[in-house]
Amino acid sequence: MNQTPRAPAPLTELGGRSILFVMAAEPEYGPHLRERFTPFMTGVGPVEAAVELTAALAGLEPRGRLPDLVVSLGSAGSRALEQTEVYQATSVAYRDMDATPLGFATGVTPFLDLPATLPLPLRIPGIREATLSTGADIVSGAAYDAIKADMVDMESYAGLRACTRFAVPLVVLRGISDGKAELNHIDDWTEYLHVIDEKLAGAVDRLEAAIREGLLTR
Repeated sequence: MNQTPRAPAPLTELGGRSILFVMAAEPEYGPHLRERFTPFMTGVGPVEAAVELTAALAGLEPRGRLPDLVVSLGSAGSRALEQTEVYQATSVAYRDMDATPLGFATGVTPFLDLPATLPLPLRIPGIREATLSTGADIVSGAAYDAIKADMVDMESYAGLRACTRFAVPLVVLRGISDGKAELNHIDDWTEYLHVIDEKLAGAVDRLEAAIREGLLTR
């Protein structure tokens, strides 16, 4: 099957730097974020995120247009964190990986020589911090018992692996959309996305200020 080639991923100048904003799904891209940037949409889940972001960066590299920074934005679930608040991820783990029958620790990808949890060292002043777990499943209710991280999503680990391949740093910003109650319908996820949209836009403004002032630190 022939597919029409995608246009190069859109880059945004922010604080004098080239930024690639990455999101998974249109419902998370509300009016406040639309005023600030055009994102590269990967689709939902670790496979789509890995394939699409890798392809996007590979398309930018030969043009000499790799971004200075990739920023992944969207929603996340958490049973412990405050709903609708925005957090920057300090680390990310891949909860789908389980090669323990072969003697590898839970979360460790065999023969990759990486720990189960990978750090995200960049920090934006004034934004709350939390650890993150990525996987292909929607986490709800008792499923949180098996997860050590503060919040869960479906794309960030894949995004980090793609960024690492091209030596581009990554910042992950997530608004907590659900987790306090069982998820039974898509509306349980989308109910507060309009609030998260506004707060993520504020986080983008903080990021721009941090870049301009040289305060985006490790």
